[in-house]
Amino acid sequence: ANMDEFACGSSGETSAFGPTLNPCDPKRVPGGSSSGSCASVGGGLADLSVGTDTGGSIRCPAAFCGVVGIKPTYGLVSRYGMSDMAMSLEGPGPVAPDVFGAALLLSVLSGADPRDCVTREPGTDYTTAATGDVEGLRVGLVKEFIDGVDAPIAQAIKKAGRRLEKAGAELVELTIPSVRYAVPMYYIVMFSEFSSAMAKFDGFRYGHRGDADLDGLEASVSRTRSQAFGREVKRRVLLGTYVTMREHRDAWYTRALRARSVLRQEFLDRLEKADVLLGATMPCLPWRLGELVDDPVAMYLMDIMTVSANLAGVCAGTLPVGEHKGLPTAVQLHGRPFDEVTLIRAMSAVEGGR
Repeated sequence: ANMDEFACGSSGETSAFGPTLNPCDPKRVPGGSSSGSCASVGGGLADLSVGTDTGGSIRCPAAFCGVVGIKPTYGLVSRYGMSDMAMSLEGPGPVAPDVFGAALLLSVLSGADPRDCVTREPGTDYTTAATGDVEGLRVGLVKEFIDGVDAPIAQAIKKAGRRLEKAGAELVELTIPSVRYAVPMYYIVMFSEFSSAMAKFDGFRYGHRGDADLDGLEASVSRTRSQAFGREVKRRVLLGTYVTMREHRDAWYTRALRARSVLRQEFLDRLEKADVLLGATMPCLPWRLGELVDDPVAMYLMDIMTVSANLAGVCAGTLPVGEHKGLPTAVQLHGRPFDEVTLIRAMSAVEGGR
């Protein structure tokens, strides 16, 4: 279950142990950060797997490796035992070769846990929803999750829409304007929370211990973190520290939190007009290893379709719908908070039912 170091990455290339390879094409990235979880299922090495999703870290690699991945509603699955990246955004979820398998694993993972105070829902048997029955369901085609995607992805969305219509669902066109600002608001919030979460990895309480302390505590911690952390981890810690400094906090972090509230309300409003929302998981097919690893801004922009679910606190899932030149093409569905039953119903219909 190799992954990007401390979940910092969207490609599976920033692991301390070397990149994960895509089982569909070893010359291309598997997506991240739960790269190994998805590659192992996609490559037939595991029947089911668990990943974590802060801004798409289950859905991105699931889409690139041709498997099913679900980001549950925040609070449905206990976060106990996880190493924090961004505590208000992340959570564990299932990875499987099909929707039924993902529903089965979600049934095991979900439920209240006294060790995680945000969990509150009782466990549910989600496999009963994987029937493909969507008669009367309203499916929102979200403009911001369709416009600008590569042609193979656009074709996959159209194919998924036809399958849902054939199964009895009604398609409605919707727009969520705040999605265009989702990437900057996500990275500001995530950087801030990540910087705070990483403070404990100082070589004294947790993590690698650097050279002997010869210059005092501050120098020892600085040397330890310089030696132990990879480039992307350092970048995110430094940016998070910057945006939460007193002189910058209101201009960046506070504004991002306000924008997040607007985005969440827009999602909830649209999910009153539709039962689920349909669009792309990733805007493109998996790129070649090394192609974007030195361009962090281009890599961050690849998360445009996935980060909104985490910011809004809704559930979302991805599944493959065909392929293009041997690479999987995937679509994403969003559902109401704690309505994974409807999400799985829709995903099962896209898959073709059982």
